Amino acid sequence: MHFGEHLMIDGYGGDTELLNSEALVRKILTELPVQLGMQTLAAPVIISAPDNDKKDPGGWSGFVVIAESHVSIHTFPKRGFVSIDVYTCRNGLDIETIKAYFTGSFALAELETNFVLRGKKYPQQNIHA
Repeated sequence: MHFGEHLMIDGYGGDTELLNSEALVRKILTELPVQLGMQTLAAPVIISAPDNDKKDPGGWSGFVVIAESHVSIHTFPKRGFVSIDVYTCRNGLDIETIKAYFTGSFALAELETNFVLRGKKYPQQNIHA
């Protein structure tokens, strides 16, 4: 048994207006945990990330802490790009549903995904009282 599952999604060819919507990022970070049956521990935090004069042309960064771990989103509207992490200590993450949700939300043309099992040696018992 493993501790958790980490789905990383890089989305390409997204809609500029959708990727530049603070309201949409907030909606996703509020809605997705509920759809996945997870418990939100605090309201989502969304921050406008400015251009850094290098490879990052700015966008929105958002994060929500859930009892099962976290969901984060970083949008890059000028590049049509989004970087997403869904990490949970639950097993059996519904990857296809999550991919479809983000593809539809940002009108993404292409996805690159990585899925990692975390804590493959997670202890089955407490080692300290």
